[in-house]
Amino acid sequence: MSEGQTVILTNDYRRMQAHRLIEKVPTGAVVTIRPARRTNDQNALMWAMLSEISRARPEGRELTPDVWKALFMHSLDHTQRFEEALDGKGMVPVGFRSSKLTKAQFSDLIELIRCYAAERGIDLEERDAA
Repeated sequence: MSEGQTVILTNDYRRMQAHRLIEKVPTGAVVTIRPARRTNDQNALMWAMLSEISRARPEGRELTPDVWKALFMHSLDHTQRFEEALDGKGMVPVGFRSSKLTKAQFSDLIELIRCYAAERGIDLEERDAA
């Protein structure tokens, strides 16, 4: 068990399985229980929506999908900071990773993107079907 094990607590059997694993680990082992992280489908939807917003250039803003993601994450108060670029030309956002968001947090992010797009007349309906 040196590599560790992951058990997704989807039912009573999985809970018992996790309990049995905990009973067998040596003293000093580390157990982490956390909410499930975002799904691959949520991630794919986010990038499709961000790309659509980037192409639409709302308010004349010509930004990459990565920059739009940073702006939306900031709107939801996810921790971010900016550091000066290595070449001294501008600032670089650091400290935000959507892959660390829970499913619920990611749902909030997707909803924020949808609301922003709707307020600016950007049609994401085709993307929602994906």
